[in-house]
Amino acid sequence: MTTLINYSIVIPIFNEEDTIPELWSQLHETLQQIDGSKEIIFINDGSSDSSLKLLMERHLQYPEIKIINFSRNFGHQPALTAGLDYAQGEAVIMMDGDLQDSPETILRFIEKWKQGYEVVYSIRTKRKENSLKRLAFISFYRIQAFLSEIKIPLDAGIFSLLDRKVVLAMRSMPEQNRYLSGLRAYAGFKQTGIPVERGSRFSGEPKVSLRKLFRLAFDGIFAFSTAPLKIATYLGFSISLLSFVIGLTGLISKFIFGIRFLGWDYGLTSTFFLGGVQLIFLGILGEYIARIYEEVKRRPQYVIREAIGFDEKERFKN
Repeated sequence: MTTLINYSIVIPIFNEEDTIPELWSQLHETLQQIDGSKEIIFINDGSSDSSLKLLMERHLQYPEIKIINFSRNFGHQPALTAGLDYAQGEAVIMMDGDLQDSPETILRFIEKWKQGYEVVYSIRTKRKENSLKRLAFISFYRIQAFLSEIKIPLDAGIFSLLDRKVVLAMRSMPEQNRYLSGLRAYAGFKQTGIPVERGSRFSGEPKVSLRKLFRLAFDGIFAFSTAPLKIATYLGFSISLLSFVIGLTGLISKFIFGIRFLGWDYGLTSTFFLGGVQLIFLGILGEYIARIYEEVKRRPQYVIREAIGFDEKERFKN
């Protein structure tokens, strides 16, 4: 008798009451096409609307739905981390709950997984966000790729399928400031990407503010690269060399040719420029120190109020 393959779908939810009915309708229709046992893990990330109520109603009707209810809002990456910690499937799919990623793509992920790939990630194309946000995402991925010490695929979002061995590897990574796309790349294994058109939100406004996006971008850069620190060193040497050349030129101009080389305005501009450079790199040092501070505290990444639909043995990481 053939053993059915188990699939876990991990979906963080934060104030998505208008989206949940359609999300479950599309997801349920897709899951009907997949052979094997499935579990759908919704992580209620401190929603203040009726999201939890809607999830509970569907859990009572569909026992494959499980719910992790946080004690407060901890954020997108901790919510996904909790889903990975609790997922039991041989293949685990991570996706957002705003329907910008179509559940039908899961079928393509599984097809690639059955071909032997252990990580299948989406390569986002034709994003529907506003122009400023699209530019920010495009710039971030390319800056990250340039600075990162590991190869992180361009435009690869959270929407992906992970083999269980990859999930176990990512669970063993103790970072407090989580950037799961980077950890997924760091884990290695056999990976491939498939192009996926990024849709617009089904309903409502984006739940992640621009400030939080910048914070996530900083996590993606500083967690996987020491290049900013090296740039500070190289720039320091370059400015010192340039200053020596300018100073020497000024002395020669004054004492040999009797010509005044630069006036006070140039000196003031240089002072402000160097002061700005110093503050920038103090900020970069601060970013690394702040991350060290967060790591040594070892606080839990999330706190669960209740885990609904899980067996007792599933309430622990495994």
